[in-house]
Amino acid sequence: MPVFSSDFLPTIPFRNGHFNTVYRPLFMKDESVFNRKRITTWDNDFIDLDFSLVGSETLVVLIHGLEGSSESKYITASSNHLNDKGLDTVCFNLRGCSGEDNLLLATYHSGKTEDVDFVINHLLEHFDYKNIVLVGFSLGGNLTLKYLGEKGDKISSVIKGGIATSVPIDIASAEIEMDKLKNKLYMEMFFKTMKNKVLEKAHKFPEYNLDKDKLFKATRFKHLEYLYTVPVFGFESPEDYWQKASSKPYLLNIKRPTLLINAKDDTFLSRECYPFEEAENSEFFFFEETKFGGHCGFMTSFKPQDNTWLEYRIERFIRENIQIDIL
Repeated sequence: MPVFSSDFLPTIPFRNGHFNTVYRPLFMKDESVFNRKRITTWDNDFIDLDFSLVGSETLVVLIHGLEGSSESKYITASSNHLNDKGLDTVCFNLRGCSGEDNLLLATYHSGKTEDVDFVINHLLEHFDYKNIVLVGFSLGGNLTLKYLGEKGDKISSVIKGGIATSVPIDIASAEIEMDKLKNKLYMEMFFKTMKNKVLEKAHKFPEYNLDKDKLFKATRFKHLEYLYTVPVFGFESPEDYWQKASSKPYLLNIKRPTLLINAKDDTFLSRECYPFEEAENSEFFFFEETKFGGHCGFMTSFKPQDNTWLEYRIERFIRENIQIDIL
């Protein structure tokens, strides 16, 4: 029964979920030097892949969260740590998230695993890695879990496993949590960039017929889903999107060692996002609930050298459970 008990125990200020959530993006100084490769997609768009190579036989594919990028601090920290341990990394910037708007009206969403599949197939075709591991954060973690579950035992033998952190695996219930007052500041931050991107799309694609008044008044993810996600990606309704995009139904289909780490004090997540039962009934899906950590935080103290628990946890799972040699 692969349910891990966690050893994560931060100092007192970092035992507040909100404090831990905001500390990493605001105060951590992690930076990485990436080598960008732009690849053309099957639908005449582009995806930017940011590589950091040290000459390894193993490549770790890092997938960021909502409105993140290769510059997100959890991405740069993970890339630097894994490089130090002798592993190559590549950050998969989701469409429209690499600093340049993508070419099509459609960008990305929580369940758009066809892009993940395209990137993985590109890596398999153009590189000669013996091992590929997927590591996703928040929305990127949902993509990671859903992709591994969709592929099941038909996945390439080169794909050895995955790790996902702070993941809203049940989107419907997680959105109820996000609508609560405790998350108002986060929602305002997300909406600032998301609304601007939708407006830019409406300007470039007049046939989109965006109701700008409704966009300006939008305060919930469901509002944006009605205006953009549903019509652009062809869902019947937000509820249809939630059901089809959530990774939770796919967890028991995962056939490679895969770890999900969710903090109990993550204010983005509902109780449905802690899949103890699925882990207990799976040979390959592992779950670890930490008492603290916030959302994509997992900071320990004010000392930068102490704030590597998440990176070491990713490393340890790759070594011990996926069983790839690491320096």
